[in-house]
Amino acid sequence: MWSGRFREPLDAGFEQWQRSLPFDWRLLPQEIAASKAHARMIAAAGVLTHDELETTLRGLDAIIPRARKRATELYGAEFLKATSEPRASRAPSMAPGILASKAEDVHHYAELELTEEIGSLALKLHTGRSRNEQIATDMRLYVRQHIGQTVVLLAAWALALVEKAREAGDAAMPGYTHLQRAEPVLITHWLLAYVEMILRDVSRLKDCAARLNYCPLGSGAIAGATLALDRTIAAHELGFTAPTANSMDATSDRDFALEYAQAASTVGIHISRFAEEITLFATTEYGFIDLPEAFSTGSSAMPQKKNPDLTELLRGKSGRLLGACTTIATLLKGLPLAYNKDLQETQEPVFAVADALEGMLQHLPQFTRALRFRHERMEAAAQSGYLNAMAAATYLVHKGVPFRKAHEKIGNAVRYALEKGVELGDLSIDELRQFGPEFEADLHAAITLSATLDCHDVLGGTARGRVRQALEEAARRVSELMSREAVEVAHAGA
Repeated sequence: MWSGRFREPLDAGFEQWQRSLPFDWRLLPQEIAASKAHARMIAAAGVLTHDELETTLRGLDAIIPRARKRATELYGAEFLKATSEPRASRAPSMAPGILASKAEDVHHYAELELTEEIGSLALKLHTGRSRNEQIATDMRLYVRQHIGQTVVLLAAWALALVEKAREAGDAAMPGYTHLQRAEPVLITHWLLAYVEMILRDVSRLKDCAARLNYCPLGSGAIAGATLALDRTIAAHELGFTAPTANSMDATSDRDFALEYAQAASTVGIHISRFAEEITLFATTEYGFIDLPEAFSTGSSAMPQKKNPDLTELLRGKSGRLLGACTTIATLLKGLPLAYNKDLQETQEPVFAVADALEGMLQHLPQFTRALRFRHERMEAAAQSGYLNAMAAATYLVHKGVPFRKAHEKIGNAVRYALEKGVELGDLSIDELRQFGPEFEADLHAAITLSATLDCHDVLGGTARGRVRQALEEAARRVSELMSREAVEVAHAGA
């Protein structure tokens, strides 16, 4: 591709070491799509005739089937079907057919394959473009597509959480601060907290997709194409909003890769928090959840064990997302404009993010639906440990006691109950009146579990009526996400 300037061949070891085809082969669908868009753009500029354009497009369309055929010839269809990545939608996989090539990178591979398919006409395709803009375009297309897939998977998990929340009804559980029991909440309220996280994650990913959706084709190596290309042709063909505004920025920009990794890392953090809570709640010490056996394993030494393998792996794999994010940020932080080969190293972290995140999310909906809550134990825990103390203080506020004084009076009552080994509701009114004359017979009704839940009757609170409203609103938002927004993002990456 660039040998005219050179007289000495590359060192054989270096040549193998610097090749990116072993990982950037994954960009072949994006490379083909971008090459077809570029072909239309240079045809409009008079570089290709109508017949040459049609031949070039047919040749480009033949490259992936050729790779699959070669892979089948090398390894056999059954083997490839068994070893294909489930998310790649390629059975048999095209990877072995591509990796058998001696090409330097995915761009070189596509050019060699196109030349084999249509002859020397293929050499016209590189007119007016550079690998710098090609990889920038391919990576944007790849990230956009995987954002769409991630949104669809997040929507599926959110739907499972909503279904689980609806199933929980008005069942209560302890809410925690500092990992100490704080106040009772509805299980539905707890589950919907994760739905809110997911909806924020979707928003971040969609923002990233909108910001990256500008087409670098026509930017050349650094200064722009040397032909009078109508860049809007390629942008429209690939579903981009518009061409990029600055060629130097377009060829060196990997903000979208970093932003994608950052958004994915936040998704991973949310998944990890969910996994941590499920892991804790499934322990004997909590006993709130029965782990589904389909997602658990046992011990090779201890016959009684049922280990939370899925949640532990989710918790662990979130670290990969954070690691990829750090890698990309570190690569970018000291690079001068414009393209530098360091940018090649941003590809593998992006691929790692897509694989790890989609792998985590594909199991979560089914796992969530398979969870079984021990409602009796959770409700008993919600009624012990003085979790109604805040409701008791609120009761005094309604009696005209300033909250600071109410807090103090109930604190004294809790200490007294601790010494007696009973709950607040077990204290008599006479006992409570030693802490203040405001305590009356209606106190006990004000600090039952249902009353304690319902006293949080504000938007976003855990009062039963408010949570029912929140559940319906969450269901509506998730349904909308699945039926419209996720589909739009997914189609943008198709």
